[in-house]
Amino acid sequence: MKRDLILRWCRLSALAVLVGGGAGLGLAAQDPELVNTNALTLEEAVRLALANNPEVRASGARVEAAAGRAYQAKKWTNPELELSAEDWPVSNGRGFSDAKQTIGIAQTLPYPGKKSLDKQIGGAGVKLSEAELAVRRTEIVRDVTAGFFRVLASERLVEVSTQLVAVAESSAATARKRVDAGATAYQEQLRAEVQLEQARTELNGFQRELATARQVFATLLGRPDLKDAALSGALAEGPDAGLTGADGDGWMARHPSAAAAQANLDRAELSYRRAGLEPYPDVKVGVSGGRLGDMDQSIIQLGFSLPLPLIDRGKGKQQEARANVNVAEAELHGVQQQLQREWANAQKRYRTAAEQVARYREKILPKAAEALRLVQTGFEQGKFNFIDLVDTQRTTAEARLAYQQKLLELNVAQAELEALLRPQANQPSTSR
Repeated sequence: MKRDLILRWCRLSALAVLVGGGAGLGLAAQDPELVNTNALTLEEAVRLALANNPEVRASGARVEAAAGRAYQAKKWTNPELELSAEDWPVSNGRGFSDAKQTIGIAQTLPYPGKKSLDKQIGGAGVKLSEAELAVRRTEIVRDVTAGFFRVLASERLVEVSTQLVAVAESSAATARKRVDAGATAYQEQLRAEVQLEQARTELNGFQRELATARQVFATLLGRPDLKDAALSGALAEGPDAGLTGADGDGWMARHPSAAAAQANLDRAELSYRRAGLEPYPDVKVGVSGGRLGDMDQSIIQLGFSLPLPLIDRGKGKQQEARANVNVAEAELHGVQQQLQREWANAQKRYRTAAEQVARYREKILPKAAEALRLVQTGFEQGKFNFIDLVDTQRTTAEARLAYQQKLLELNVAQAELEALLRPQANQPSTSR
């Protein structure tokens, strides 16, 4: 009688395991109707990051600094006020009143073309800083999008792992009752308890990963106070047709990294042209007026000052500028090659992740669910022992957890591809 009651309880417990473990087996995404509308969405997270991230703010300030340098570069130097007293007699007792006294203005006139190039170099510096800001914004959008998905995936892993702990606890309790009733050997209880401890350990690990993901995400936002904020969204369970069909033509020239490298090359070439004008001296012109002290006559003086390029002809500056052009050209080619590698690798990761997600959703998870159902039915009919049921539950649990991780890989790969193909938008895709 006691054994029959225990077996009946075992069947009910196993049925609960089947329902609890199989519910949502292949439907891991959240129902949009159940999403908290007051939670932080991906679009809101991106806006917060672009407004508050310290690195983005620093890059914005560098643009302002470059604009200030560009404004100053086109200005001439200030004129100089010159006061002089010449031929000051010291022996007749009259002194300063007999000296030639003048007051005037002197202005340095830059060699033609120098200030024009200085202005162009300043403008190129602004373009470079703006391109670097665009690079950082693109990286922040990518990192925030990936961080958003990591938090969602970690939350889902914790949720699934919590369910699996409950399943393992039920299995362990069932095993203890079966052993107490003499219906099975003690090893079944040990096996079930081992799997329970494994499930608890995995849950602790997922909880730590969730806390870390939230902290990193809040840091990217520039808002550490939002580390516990609820998120509203779901992981995409399939590839984006717009990304899978993209061939990448023309995307490299539009990418901020390539634009920044090109702007750096343009500035280096202008600096090289400017260095070629260094040997040509600037002229200093002065005009002054005054009086001859002993004759009390008014006078006007004109003056010209012209440096002679005998010792320093700017060869060192020209050599440095030429080398900087070579450096900028090499960096541009390096950026282009790096973008090509990133594009190829991102495409491979995205396609692989999409294939793996589809395989889990269409084959692995349904087969795991069917295997659990068959073993459950067979266990109730006495065809399978309890160890078979526990092992099948464990296999199903591992498949569910792996599916969530594959979903994360798919979404992170999608964020990387979007950062390459759609950098100018600086906003996540609205298709999610």
